[in-house]
Amino acid sequence: MIEGFFNCSIMARAQKKGIAEIHIHNLRDYTTDKYRRVDDYPFGGCAGMVMKIEPIARCISALKEERHYDEIIFTTPDGEQFDQPMANTLSMKENLMILCGHFKGIDYRIREHFITKEISIGDYVLTGGELAAAVITDSIVRIIPGVISDEQSALSDSFQDNLLAPPVYTRPAEYNGWKVPDILLSGHEAKIREWEFQQSLERTQKLRPDLLKDK
Repeated sequence: MIEGFFNCSIMARAQKKGIAEIHIHNLRDYTTDKYRRVDDYPFGGCAGMVMKIEPIARCISALKEERHYDEIIFTTPDGEQFDQPMANTLSMKENLMILCGHFKGIDYRIREHFITKEISIGDYVLTGGELAAAVITDSIVRIIPGVISDEQSALSDSFQDNLLAPPVYTRPAEYNGWKVPDILLSGHEAKIREWEFQQSLERTQKLRPDLLKDK
């Protein structure tokens, strides 16, 4: 489902440069029955299917024998909200493992005994955690030094300083009567930086005032 995503654009570049390694593991490879089942009915009679403990435990244990993991992450709607500061912190780790939730969830014993960090990418439910894992991986890998040619670009993105990014423009300076703000054409770097900060502050106050509540 996500192999194509990791083999394109920034993710592919990071791997070709040897800056990041991304490995996808199929939990069915860690089953022992002929049907390679990774799910079963939940105890208690509630609706849905639950991912079984055995294949997940075997997979995690096998991977931990190969290398040390700084975090074993589980993607789940009831996890800690993922944000840019968390991405920044995780980008400084050496090895991460991400377990993708599916169906109704996973046997809770996995969460109790193997998982070190639970992450949600938003207050909604996806069919599976693969897309969440892809989002988390992309946001982490792109800010590792050397992945993006212009490292300052990533540092000036929205949320890096708890503000939304300012508006950006490119050529032509005028199109259909719509002009680029004069300040950006002035060449006065200090005034441009001040304009960008004010724009970021105004946009944040208007669109995401919650980001300023602790300031």
